[in-house]
Amino acid sequence: MVVSRTREKLETPTDLGRDAVRDIPAALGALLADVFALYVKTKNFHWHMSGTHFRDYHLLLDEQSDQIFAMTDPIAERARKIGGTTIRSIAHIARQQRILDNDAEYVDPQDMLAELRGDNQQLTKEMRQVHQLCDEYGDVATASLLENWIDETERRTWFLYETSRSYSNSE
Repeated sequence: MVVSRTREKLETPTDLGRDAVRDIPAALGALLADVFALYVKTKNFHWHMSGTHFRDYHLLLDEQSDQIFAMTDPIAERARKIGGTTIRSIAHIARQQRILDNDAEYVDPQDMLAELRGDNQQLTKEMRQVHQLCDEYGDVATASLLENWIDETERRTWFLYETSRSYSNSE
């Protein structure tokens, strides 16, 4: 007997309403696409770093990329836990991501740090919007996860900002 794999088979029981099950996983899917885009960009810059601060920047971006990647599974699993679905392919990520790729052959190290700082700030903004949506639907579990990721993302932003600051002799 062949069992049809329908959307109904993927639904998970939840006390969240139908609108929440539609809206929150959709928002998490877009967020997940952004996280994957930021992860790949951070690794790209990690791999292509050069210059006088190579070691420090290389290690910083490696640490940050690990932290970003660690968000992916919990985001996807949270969408599934509440009865939704999540991304399925690289093409699906590309259709949903709001964080822009950087395919340039060479990027100056300071420009790398500035771009990643801006991307992390954008990710924080997107997470705050998903948090607001969760608040509207009473999804405290997803909101709680987002609060930790917002803090981590703000920390990455801070580190990228402080790392790229330059001081003149008059300061």
